[in-house]
Amino acid sequence: MDVIEKGGDREEGIQGVKVPPAVYCDKVAFIQTVREGISGSVVRQAIHALGDNRELFVRLLETTPGNLHRFYKRKALSRTDSEEVLDVLRVYYQTIKVFGDRDKALRWLNTSIPALSGEKPLDLFDTFEGRQLVREVLRKVEYGEFS
Repeated sequence: MDVIEKGGDREEGIQGVKVPPAVYCDKVAFIQTVREGISGSVVRQAIHALGDNRELFVRLLETTPGNLHRFYKRKALSRTDSEEVLDVLRVYYQTIKVFGDRDKALRWLNTSIPALSGEKPLDLFDTFEGRQLVREVLRKVEYGEFS
């Protein structure tokens, strides 16, 4: 994670992803950023941050592998697409915080988890309910209910 100094406060973000770090923890900042629309370059950055998982973003943005690159060129994504991408990044951020390390977080996200009916967490990121389920499991891991 990047640590960004801001007026004496420390805000953390995801390395290589250029969105305001506050979107990961502050609901108002998240909403404002969704309303403004994130740039298409954030899609490319998010793909790279999540281990070059293009397939996830193809499903998330309801496009084809051949058309995914068109999103990269957009000045601003729609509210719906911005919210989807930012919410995926928020869950990824939460995973990094729980595991304390990007590599450990990515390994966990790519592992079949019994509490997710044997699904890999990343395979659930393309729906809101799937991300909610992953968040619930992360909270349980964080508080030691299971690993």
